[in-house]
Amino acid sequence: MSDVLLSGVSKDYGAVNVIPSIDLHIKAGELVVFVGPSGCGKSTLLRMIAGLEHVTRGDISIGGTRVNDVAASSRGIAMVFQSYALYPHMTVYQNMAFGLELARTPKAEIEKQVRDAARILQIEPLLDRRPKALSGGQRQRVAIGRAIVRNPKVFLFDEPLSNLDASLRGQTRVEIAHLHHSLGATMIYVTHDQTEAMTLADRIVVLNKGNIEQVGTPLELYGKPVNTFVAGFIANQPMNMLDVVAENRGGKIVLKLDGGAEIEAETPMAERARTLGIRPEDVVLVDSGKGPLTGTVSVVEHLGENALIHMTLTGGQEFIVKVDGAPDLAIGAEVSVALVPGRAHVFDANGHALREGDTQVA
Repeated sequence: MSDVLLSGVSKDYGAVNVIPSIDLHIKAGELVVFVGPSGCGKSTLLRMIAGLEHVTRGDISIGGTRVNDVAASSRGIAMVFQSYALYPHMTVYQNMAFGLELARTPKAEIEKQVRDAARILQIEPLLDRRPKALSGGQRQRVAIGRAIVRNPKVFLFDEPLSNLDASLRGQTRVEIAHLHHSLGATMIYVTHDQTEAMTLADRIVVLNKGNIEQVGTPLELYGKPVNTFVAGFIANQPMNMLDVVAENRGGKIVLKLDGGAEIEAETPMAERARTLGIRPEDVVLVDSGKGPLTGTVSVVEHLGENALIHMTLTGGQEFIVKVDGAPDLAIGAEVSVALVPGRAHVFDANGHALREGDTQVA
């Protein structure tokens, strides 16, 4: 396993700059996830690391060696794509062994590496089958196995689960997590799925328009987003964002919402607040009129163990509440919510988080 270092990496397509400048250090043995909306540059960045895209400016190093001018085949990386790209006329064994055969690896070593990879991925009974006889999840495991046998310095995954249905995505996600733990390998994983990012990553890199918005552990990004973009992107349900006007009343900061609702802020820095962020799981339903936020129910989504209650607040803002169980609420019912102490977020006019003790807010 090796570390990956990006220094001032930039990418232009003609006169269009799609990645301004990226500095990032991925430590040996880490599983780092690139996440962001479509078109944010995450796959382009991965392809530059792989050697499939030219670096316009800056340097990429793998294991301490600058690889800008090194061919993709010589970088010591293995890539798993969204499409399985298996040879249909070959068996699973032959697909996994093909790259080693091209490298003139001794037959005994090929046999050992293919069998070891098949054991890790629990596809030993499938080695004599052809791809058409496999499910989507099995084909993806074969594609991963083909990468494992190369014993690369770095594994690169480009949205490998997007072609699978929901249940297979969950199962294969767990298998990739087990694989990372057992191999201890450096892995870089691209996805637009926040659940994959949160459950797989040692660290997440949130990208937006070719720039890094924030780098951190899943819990750091969830609990301390640096701006409204990260706050709204990380987690299954987007954070509720409410416009506010801050008033200092004798040292107490009060946040006023459209419609007249008022919420006392928990940090003096909220005097500069223009947006109040509240996650759907960080509020509780209370009797009508008993909480600071009141509105009417517009939609209730029952998800089994929990439900999402969509509200229209008195001032007209849309708001989502996540509750356990199956609440008996009629459309149009008036409800109030109270905030869980210490869980609200405040952001300034530029969307930067305002937190006491932060050395920087961007």
